[in-house]
Amino acid sequence: MTNGNHFVEIAAILGLATLFGVIGQKLRQPLIIMFLATGILAGPSGLGIIHSYDQIELLAHIGIALLLFIVGLKLDLHLIRTTGPVALATGLGQIVFTSIFGFLIAIAMKMSFLSAAYVSVALTFSSTIIIVKLLSDKKEIDSLHGQIAIGFLIVQDIAAILALVGLTTFGSSVAEEGPAYVSVLIIGAKGLGMLAIIALLMKYLIPYLTERLAHSLELLTLFAIAWAVFLGAGSEMLGFSKEVGAFLAGVSLASTAYRDSIGARLTGLRDFLLLFFFIDLGARLDWSTVGSQMGASLIFSFFVLIGNPIIVLVIMGLMGYRRRTSFLAGLTVAQISEFSLIVAALGLSIGHITNETVGLITLVGVVTIFVSTYMILYSGNLYRLLSGPLKIFERSIPYREAAICTLKEAVTLDVILVGLGNYGSGLAEYLLRRNKTILGIDFDPGVLERWRERGVPVLYGDMADPEMHEQLRLNKARWVISTVRSKEMNLTLMHILEKDGYDGKVALTAVNEEEAREYENAGAHLVFRPFTDAAEQAADMLAYSMDFLPESVNWPISFLEMRIRSDASIAGQAVRNLMLSTEGISILAVSRGGRIYYEPDPDFRIFPADRLLLMGPPAGLKGAESMLNQFEMQKNGEDIDRFEIAEIRISDDSKISGQSLADIRFRQKYGVTLAGIRRGQDQITTINPEERLQAGDRLIVIGKVGAVKKLKEQAPL
Repeated sequence: MTNGNHFVEIAAILGLATLFGVIGQKLRQPLIIMFLATGILAGPSGLGIIHSYDQIELLAHIGIALLLFIVGLKLDLHLIRTTGPVALATGLGQIVFTSIFGFLIAIAMKMSFLSAAYVSVALTFSSTIIIVKLLSDKKEIDSLHGQIAIGFLIVQDIAAILALVGLTTFGSSVAEEGPAYVSVLIIGAKGLGMLAIIALLMKYLIPYLTERLAHSLELLTLFAIAWAVFLGAGSEMLGFSKEVGAFLAGVSLASTAYRDSIGARLTGLRDFLLLFFFIDLGARLDWSTVGSQMGASLIFSFFVLIGNPIIVLVIMGLMGYRRRTSFLAGLTVAQISEFSLIVAALGLSIGHITNETVGLITLVGVVTIFVSTYMILYSGNLYRLLSGPLKIFERSIPYREAAICTLKEAVTLDVILVGLGNYGSGLAEYLLRRNKTILGIDFDPGVLERWRERGVPVLYGDMADPEMHEQLRLNKARWVISTVRSKEMNLTLMHILEKDGYDGKVALTAVNEEEAREYENAGAHLVFRPFTDAAEQAADMLAYSMDFLPESVNWPISFLEMRIRSDASIAGQAVRNLMLSTEGISILAVSRGGRIYYEPDPDFRIFPADRLLLMGPPAGLKGAESMLNQFEMQKNGEDIDRFEIAEIRISDDSKISGQSLADIRFRQKYGVTLAGIRRGQDQITTINPEERLQAGDRLIVIGKVGAVKKLKEQAPL
């Protein structure tokens, strides 16, 4: 089909891979599956495009080496320590139990001892690349279950490297003549020697070399690739696999300050070269033997999809985690990884296993990766379906997560704030400055720890969890605010609050106007639009600065444009009271609502959101900005300038019953505005001065806090 032209062959393969990649994107599937499908279609069992097996195999080997290099480069042992013993216990426990049960299943299916060993080892590894991508897309990478999952996936990666070392050592010892233990000792000595040399280079040469090469990122990247290939080749010469050498090359650079830059530059190259590994694997599948492995592959796939999550559920449940956290973490091990396929390919090259076993492991990989992707994407729905039966995996007191929560029974709340990210934390900061009591809810333990240290009540979890609402006293909260930018989660929150009979106010955060309208239709009392608000404010600031800030003035006087915050203590005060002149500071202009006031007089009052253009010495301007925006804590949480809306009932024996609004002179008498009347099932929104009030009417009034409070004291009128 390609007439022996290697370039045309590669072009056809890449075109097919792109087409399958687009299909995989529509199906929300990882590219690994689609690359395997590309290899199957392009191989002899399909279109027969592939003939240059040697070239593709070379690219595949370089891709695997680069994968192991980046794994070593980003090996984060600190993450394992920060997630505590659960990462090690779950990672090692899952490896041990999966390999034991997998081995027993394989033996029961009449597989040879060596083939059963390879299959059981392959079943233990889960794909770090796929899981990180899925968790990142769902914004769960910083959640507790996300951190635990990444922690035990790192443990699995380390175990996979050790398995590769063990297999290459075992394969070399079998190939050598003479006693096996002598060969093992020789390989061990070579390995220790290589580790010692790399350790010396890490200490004395690599830091100096990377420091010099870092002046050119291209040269630093080239050095990293050359170093990985060099150690890979050296490792192979010593009797190990090239993958082991590449991994150690990555570890040797992991302690430098440039590992993130190198990793970012090589990730795309790694993904491109790994394409050829999976294509080569798919092309080499012998479909005449795969058909006979179909039944066995379904059995092993069922074990991985169901058994691996159950193993994690049991271990984390015993360690004191809630069933939801355990379940979501367990779903991340419901597939086998690219390491499993690498181990299978290595076993085939050594001669330990046959093409049939490789085909079996590949089929299990295809099935488990395909199914588990949807299990993770729809983990919330899956958990709600299985929440009841999963109670058997949870202790009566899940003490580890209970320790994260600091909510006290006696707390009365102004706000339950869901989501303590950048926007949520900023909102919490300003609410606290206004003396509001809040309860923060988030699934990032690090964020909760920072707020806990400040004495703010916090709760671990997310509001989409049905059990979360059992821990909250919604009847004691005036507002529930979500800063989470997930339409599905916010609508779920509205549904759950309605189901629980919550009668307070709800505020949600929208990404765009379409989403905002959907929230308003769902019953949200307030919708935040952070992007729109920030863009408008930035445009105002920029336009104002372009008009008034000088572009270049060589003079020992500086200019500062600043905005007055809503809680600033100087809000409402006259310019004469700001005491700026003593520091040599002048107000050149004030921007308010699109209007500019030049050189305001001493009686001019400053209000929140005003933009001031200040002139003065640099040191004085810095102090003036801090002074002008110093906030004033409201006493007892009461702001007399704040408006409040209330409902007032007219009693049966009220003196104003039967009188018209014109006769009562409502605004002048009570200091509030009548916004509407609720009379039985009727709602009167257009207020007519001739309207006569009736006993039992409920008046909707709005006014300053003090006036409304005084009117409430007289109610019913």
